[in-house]
Amino acid sequence: MSDIDLVVVMGVSGSGKTTVARGIAEAMRWEFAEGDDFHSEANVAKMASGHPLTDEDRWPWLRSIGEWLSAHEAAGRSAVVTCSALRRVYRDVLREGRPDARFCHVEADAALIKDRLERRTGHYMPPSLLPSQLATLEPLQADEPGVAVSVAGTPEEIVERALRALGLAPKERLHDDS
Repeated sequence: MSDIDLVVVMGVSGSGKTTVARGIAEAMRWEFAEGDDFHSEANVAKMASGHPLTDEDRWPWLRSIGEWLSAHEAAGRSAVVTCSALRRVYRDVLREGRPDARFCHVEADAALIKDRLERRTGHYMPPSLLPSQLATLEPLQADEPGVAVSVAGTPEEIVERALRALGLAPKERLHDDS
């Protein structure tokens, strides 16, 4: 592995990907991207109307995220991005030509995720799509680079657990006491 780290925080909608990825980015002083921001307007509209995406819908989205990762790798900068990456074939697209890419699968009980989705506001992903995501999910395999992390506990505990599992040491924070 090189000095560049590319981490994809993966899991079903409502599992805490954004919270964990933002925490990693802050602790490591890396750039962060929200994978949802790479979706086309058509994909967002489809999901908002309660229809799951097809593989054909996902390929351009996954390639866009992969290009973002490649740009950071080429620039010599570590980065973290969220992406559901539910199937191995999707993760293979994200890793293609990116030897530094690895995954952090945030795992949670289905009931917890359902509760989170039902309480979440301002997001296009309806709770009704959770069963299709859970049915699609293929956990990381032993030969895939990455770790699985439980989302039990506080956000701080979860981020710390993710950092430890990934073997990352947070950068020292500079404090301005003025």
